[in-house]
Amino acid sequence: MRPVPLAVAVALLAATLVAGLLVGAAGLPLGGVLKALLDRLPFVSVDSGLSVVERNVLFELRLPRVLMSALVGGLLAMAGAGYQGVFRNPLADPYLLGAAAGAGVGATLIIVVTPGDPAYSVPLAAFAGAIGGVFLAYALGNMAGRGGGSGAATLVLAGVAVSSFLSAVQTFLQQAKAEELQRIYSWILGGVGSADWRQLAMVAPYALVSTVVLLLHGRLLDVLGVGDEEASALGLSAARVRLVVLVAASLATACAVAVSGLIGFVGIVVPHVVRRLAGSSYRVVLPLSLLGGGAFLGLADLVARSVVAPGELPLGVVTAFVGGPFFVLVLRATRRQVDA
Repeated sequence: MRPVPLAVAVALLAATLVAGLLVGAAGLPLGGVLKALLDRLPFVSVDSGLSVVERNVLFELRLPRVLMSALVGGLLAMAGAGYQGVFRNPLADPYLLGAAAGAGVGATLIIVVTPGDPAYSVPLAAFAGAIGGVFLAYALGNMAGRGGGSGAATLVLAGVAVSSFLSAVQTFLQQAKAEELQRIYSWILGGVGSADWRQLAMVAPYALVSTVVLLLHGRLLDVLGVGDEEASALGLSAARVRLVVLVAASLATACAVAVSGLIGFVGIVVPHVVRRLAGSSYRVVLPLSLLGGGAFLGLADLVARSVVAPGELPLGVVTAFVGGPFFVLVLRATRRQVDA
């Protein structure tokens, strides 16, 4: 890992996190925020000068929110890089294997059947649905593969089929409970406004496992990029590497979707920018995507809560405004490479 790109990514993420703590309806002084954060460190005692209300705003509202935006953005971007490494396609997306559709069904189901505001049951149901969607895609892909299908392409087609089926189930549930449509769509459009410490603690173990596994497979993805035969000649099991990376990337996607809803384009935009600026080695792309994704979604969250203040845009809308045109540019660049 080259130190300059890493230092730039860390600085960008830190600046975005600090900006997220400062921006809001209740203005907080930079010095007071930094001192309050230092005061929470072990063996450090600093008088921040913040009032009780300001400290509550900082630690109970803004800090969980900015950490959640960084976590979700980092997981989606890193998962996107992992999928792109496995499928050797810069357009591969974290929601490729039915994770998004499964999460949508899980969240919609719990909203429909649970009265009131199921604040913590929705993330759990979305997580279970995302894992279930990916499992169905794997099972269908393996069945087709035994029948003569071809590896990665078969798995992608299985993911498309599962996503289509689960989207139909979600639509049926929405129509069966039309009065809950607003709550369902507010979740689908994505956001981290309701983030709290309990949600962070809930997804942290899974996020840690998926992150460690993906980062440890950076070198293996580089070897896989030279071709399956060459990788096998070097003693590498291409099938095993693909399976492990796909499972880890899907787990990371499920974690992100469970607590934020459906936020698109992060997994395409960030890894592509990282490759342009720092090279195509996955030993570099994966960690920088983790940091860059956190900074990107943190910045998007700042835009979401500032543009129509005191209201708030859905976070998925903001990323779509950036990601839609960017996707077209990536598609055109990919087509030029194929034509060349």
